Amino acid sequence: MRRTLLALTLIASPALAAEKAVPDMVAGTPGMNVEMPYLMAPMKGADGKLAGYAYLTTRLTAGSPAAALKVRDRLAFIQDAFVRDINAAAVTSPGDLNAVDIAGVETRLTADARRIVGAAGVKMVTVCTVQIANLHLKSAPLADLADLANPKALPKSRCEKEKSGG
Repeated sequence: MRRTLLALTLIASPALAAEKAVPDMVAGTPGMNVEMPYLMAPMKGADGKLAGYAYLTTRLTAGSPAAALKVRDRLAFIQDAFVRDINAAAVTSPGDLNAVDIAGVETRLTADARRIVGAAGVKMVTVCTVQIANLHLKSAPLADLADLANPKALPKSRCEKEKSGG
């Protein structure tokens, strides 16, 4: 029995050492990423009327494992702040009303989360996916219609790219 345990320990030791030697990614270590509930951001056209919605999936990266627990504990308050923020100000790019300003939204949502959890508790908020749905099918760009018919043409999640290193 002792020989078996010793053999297993010797086999597992290099694997454990290699696991600890891997540096933390920008996205954070396992357990520090909190998948947030979906957000539905209204998008206005050039005339100022509602033209559609942008469906956003986001991920919050906590500053530490303890902060991740605090984030999960205050998830409802963070989500409320996110919903209020995206409904109070436009999420579109200044030059293109059909595109979401991802960097701007991430900055705004990070500030909201830091206000609730604390600056050290939130490393960043990442917008993983954006799907735009126009209210009127006639106004939908042809590229969007082609994407719906061909699921392989849909963009992959930015969060999945980070996990795979691409």
